[in-house]
Amino acid sequence: MAGLLGDKRRFAVEVGGWGGSSLRRVDLWVADQWVTCEDNMVFVKQFRFDVARTAAGIRSLEDQAPPFVGLSPAAIHRRLQAGARDGEQEYERFGFFHRWGWGPTTDNVTSFLWREGVRLVITLEFWREGHLLTHPGHAGTVFVAELPAAEFAGTLEETVTMLGDGERAPVP
Repeated sequence: MAGLLGDKRRFAVEVGGWGGSSLRRVDLWVADQWVTCEDNMVFVKQFRFDVARTAAGIRSLEDQAPPFVGLSPAAIHRRLQAGARDGEQEYERFGFFHRWGWGPTTDNVTSFLWREGVRLVITLEFWREGHLLTHPGHAGTVFVAELPAAEFAGTLEETVTMLGDGERAPVP
């Protein structure tokens, strides 16, 4: 079973075919950007657990003020990134893929996520030199997606189900 879950313009997961007994192609999209352009094969058991944990975390995440009030999402992204270089812990608090442990499929981007009321804001920036050389328009660009938190969590939960091929969802 394969298919597209969500909306590529905001957040989507495209589950593809198997690449062996424990690997499967999974493509992630944020703000119309193909996040997994460098590595889209996941170890299914671990990835399902990480995605289930993220969905549960998002469902229980309290409303939080933006990390820096009055700034655009792209400016917040840049401040968080600068803070990471300075050792500030806000990076860990708002980090997306790194915080939730999604593995090597997402280590080609810096991404942050925070909740404002019922909406989530996700920022994304590609950083690998090879990617930036082949996509020069991505250099220094922060991509931003906003979507309802329930939609995001629902897409993640559907992903866990689709990757399970009938198995019960892992308990995070």
